[in-house]
Amino acid sequence: MMKKLFMLIAVMGMLTLGISNNAVAQDQTEATTEKVDSAAVDTPAVPVDVEENTAAKAEKGQSLHSAIKQKFIEGGPGFMTAILLCLILGLAFSLERIIYLNLATTNNKKLLSKVEEALKSGGIDAAKEICRNTRGPVASIFYQGLDRSDEGMDVVEKTVTSYGGIQANLMEKGLSWIGLFIALGPMLGFMGTVIGMIQAFDSIEMAGDISPTLVAAGIKVALITTVSGLVVGIVLQVFYNYCLAKIDSIVTSMEDASISLNDMLVKYQTSNK
Repeated sequence: MMKKLFMLIAVMGMLTLGISNNAVAQDQTEATTEKVDSAAVDTPAVPVDVEENTAAKAEKGQSLHSAIKQKFIEGGPGFMTAILLCLILGLAFSLERIIYLNLATTNNKKLLSKVEEALKSGGIDAAKEICRNTRGPVASIFYQGLDRSDEGMDVVEKTVTSYGGIQANLMEKGLSWIGLFIALGPMLGFMGTVIGMIQAFDSIEMAGDISPTLVAAGIKVALITTVSGLVVGIVLQVFYNYCLAKIDSIVTSMEDASISLNDMLVKYQTSNK
């Protein structure tokens, strides 16, 4: 009897231990699942998609282009086209002058040394050949002065001065057109402003009432054309001032080189007497 009771107690203990182990394992599994779910909820997903970023950038660029196109149309195709033509033509003349002036810039010290060596070794003809093969206004002035060196120093000085003025005029060629477009761009913008305000007042008169919606269109045209004209004037003014500064620098170097040439010819004529 006692043996059966002991066996029954043992079986019940084993069953109780198994049940408790299963419960603990189930609780641990549920806790782990809850932690994973909470981590999934708390941790935001950060997708990295290169294609989406590229598409977003492309869409942004397209929207900017569309916005500029829309503003161009809203400003009035007639006035905006005229202002754009002023910018294009002004830039064309500016670039042509910049290229010309950069090509006209030479190393005067090197040219003077070559001319002096040519005078010592081969005379006037050799010096003229050096000037003929060198580009730039300084070389052209030297050639004219050397070509009339046999007529006296007074003639040489007058020739150099006269030909220097011609070269300065050639360098300033085209600047008047740039100045025209600098003035014309803002003037067209201001004209668009006046026309836009007139349109706004016409809309008010036709409606018989002052409404922001009616006035906004005319004011928008006025502001867009004004800003566009001012931008054209500012950009071209920078190039215009650069060209003027470059011309002043070249003219100053021409004057210094002309004085050096006169001194060089005086020494040459003195040594050959």
